[in-house]
Amino acid sequence: MSSDAGETVRRDRILSSKLYFDVPSSKVPVIYSSSYNISFLGIEKLHPFDSKKWGRVCQFLVAAGVIRKDQIIEPLEAKMNDLLVVHTESYLNSLKNSLNVAKIIEVPPVALFPHCIVKEKVERPFRNQVGGSILAAKVAKGRGWAINVGGGFHHCSAERGGGFCMYADITLCIHYAFVQLNISSVMIIDLDAHQGNGHEKDFSHDSRVYILDMFNPEIYPFDYEARRCINQKVEVVSGTRTSEYLKKLEEALEVASTSYDPELIVYNAGTDILDGDPLGLLKISADGIARRDEKVFRFARARRIPIVMLTSGGYMKSSAKVIADSIENLSKQNLIDTGSTPGRM
Repeated sequence: MSSDAGETVRRDRILSSKLYFDVPSSKVPVIYSSSYNISFLGIEKLHPFDSKKWGRVCQFLVAAGVIRKDQIIEPLEAKMNDLLVVHTESYLNSLKNSLNVAKIIEVPPVALFPHCIVKEKVERPFRNQVGGSILAAKVAKGRGWAINVGGGFHHCSAERGGGFCMYADITLCIHYAFVQLNISSVMIIDLDAHQGNGHEKDFSHDSRVYILDMFNPEIYPFDYEARRCINQKVEVVSGTRTSEYLKKLEEALEVASTSYDPELIVYNAGTDILDGDPLGLLKISADGIARRDEKVFRFARARRIPIVMLTSGGYMKSSAKVIADSIENLSKQNLIDTGSTPGRM
């Protein structure tokens, strides 16, 4: 198939998708579904990832009075035709093998279960989060911001998953925005502790996407080929503390502001930079994460650029509260409008 024919097929798939739908104005641009959470006969406890993190974030937000449960936007599940917008058929077929899924999510016992169970208990939650990431761009374009309390699977590319990332939701989100929102320039700000090698591979030859990736080079995925595709690389080594981290971020955002003029920002806001995270190996305080998110939202607000936030990595039970507190801070700083007064029920 020629590249032109391939683009036509991709465009047709995007235009026929049900993932973009009209959201009532009574809803707040916070996207979540209870189907995001992974519960799999206790096997999820074998991975350091808090597999119910996403639901706990929303519970904290509701308890703090930041949002009401009925204000949350519930996305639709990404179906095969949606995923084929980016993924190859051979890659999606490879997920029918439970062993391959087990390798991607790094939980070896999953390989022992039949695919029908793995599909329902593991793949479906991820596909719902993908639907949330895709819808978030539409909501952000209309409302100025959107937070998908999930997604950010930045290690997955069109042809390969890994590092707990099964579907390339960032790449999908951006391609839908290109077609459905008539957007032609996007900036990815990836502040997860790990390098975002998936989207870097997918957009390696696409000048419509500018990538700022601030990551620890001493940890997974060690993808040096993808590293060459980063427009603005900022390395923060193991043990980096809050003040140094925030100073580097400020400098990076200053450079980004004069380097590229995007119509949409996709912000991958991993909390695995948190002090004590066993995989991120950085020493950023919970308050430091709130200040980090605030800086990125101020960057977008000052330039009137719609911003999509994805929660991405974060491997401790404390991550959910850190995320919720940061979102509450964004509301208190009037960087997002949740229609409520945080701290009051």
